[in-house]
Amino acid sequence: MMVDSPRWGRRTAAVVLLLAAAAQAAPAFAQNPQNRMRGAGAGAGAGAAKPAKATENLRDGQAEARLMEVYQLTGQGRGREALARAESLARDYPNFQLAQLALGDLLNARVRPVRKLGDVPEADAARAPEAGGMLDELRTESLQRVQAHKNRPGPDRIPAQFLELSSRSRHAIAIDASRSRLYLFENTPKGLQLVADYYASVGKLGIEKLVEGDQRTPLGVYFITSRLDPVTLKDFYGAGALPINYPNPLDQSRGKTGSGIWLHGTPPDQFARAPLATDGCVVLANPDLERILRQVEPRSTPVVIARQLQWVAAHSVQAERNAFEAVLNAWRTAKSQGDMARLTGFYAPDFQSYRQKPLSEWTTVLQAESRALKGREIQLKDKSYLRWTDATDTMVVTFGEVAEGARTGPVKRQYWKRKGQQWQIFFEGVIG
Repeated sequence: MMVDSPRWGRRTAAVVLLLAAAAQAAPAFAQNPQNRMRGAGAGAGAGAAKPAKATENLRDGQAEARLMEVYQLTGQGRGREALARAESLARDYPNFQLAQLALGDLLNARVRPVRKLGDVPEADAARAPEAGGMLDELRTESLQRVQAHKNRPGPDRIPAQFLELSSRSRHAIAIDASRSRLYLFENTPKGLQLVADYYASVGKLGIEKLVEGDQRTPLGVYFITSRLDPVTLKDFYGAGALPINYPNPLDQSRGKTGSGIWLHGTPPDQFARAPLATDGCVVLANPDLERILRQVEPRSTPVVIARQLQWVAAHSVQAERNAFEAVLNAWRTAKSQGDMARLTGFYAPDFQSYRQKPLSEWTTVLQAESRALKGREIQLKDKSYLRWTDATDTMVVTFGEVAEGARTGPVKRQYWKRKGQQWQIFFEGVIG
């Protein structure tokens, strides 16, 4: 994984100093030294990499919620209240660039009309020419945050990829790249419940990663593989990191390359990054990432990264789930009965395993497993079905394979693809 350049930090300093200079034109602001310290001083400090407040004192999602409140008050014409909230927000989160931007606009609004977010006078803008691109990024970030708040999914809605989730998966994550948004779900006895959603940054060149170094974020169904202690990481990664299993078997079958795709935080002198700002990772503000670090478990937590999530009623996936479960049960029956002709018919000609075994070699493995059953039926426990649809319809299936009379068995993962009306396995392996 490549480390991103410090461009964001340098340009943040330019924008914040520019806004501070513009804001000091407001007489009420300039007459109050305390306001100058809270407004321009806080912003300038952020640009100079002033250490932010320890993230353990900051609650996840709090900064964004307070920013939305500033926007709402501004839209209602309650400028004084909005300014007071913006000053407080910028003071508590000195490195939150959008808070500084909102504060600068509210101060400028005291002496002249503000036409748009980050409405910096031309004379001031000329002093920091590189700030123009950063202002555009901040406006895009602001729009993404606002749109996500306006279009929150209903309580009975889930991403269409989650057909079935085992109780062993206590949480699930879905990322909508089009909205710069990460959604955290809890897997409850009543089904998936959305418990939080956060602004997130993706690759500089967008999504659909193909090759190493293309600065794109992959699309697909993944799983968190480990939890990296921030003590072992550079400050660049912030509160910690959660690697995912890119490239997964579907990616590998398509010849995709690269590695080191993580969910991680930001350095101490940053709060958030532009919507398109990483070398392929998914980056969140540290308070938001810390909640995820506390709750999700490696290996059992799925991460869906989509161009745009399709939200559906939870009950609406039942028909698809039942239809696929009938196929999986037919595979289970063929294996239990040792019917090799029927069993191998479930496998695609281009099948591969974790050890790169082709179907001809995997057939030998299947024969050995069937003989070991000695006529006992196998049961599939703790099943998860995650569907991914692009040019190919794919099902990622995880289950425990337990022989009759046994207490435990191997945990397996299969990747199925649909050709016409037939589902076939193109990858299978033991994961636990």
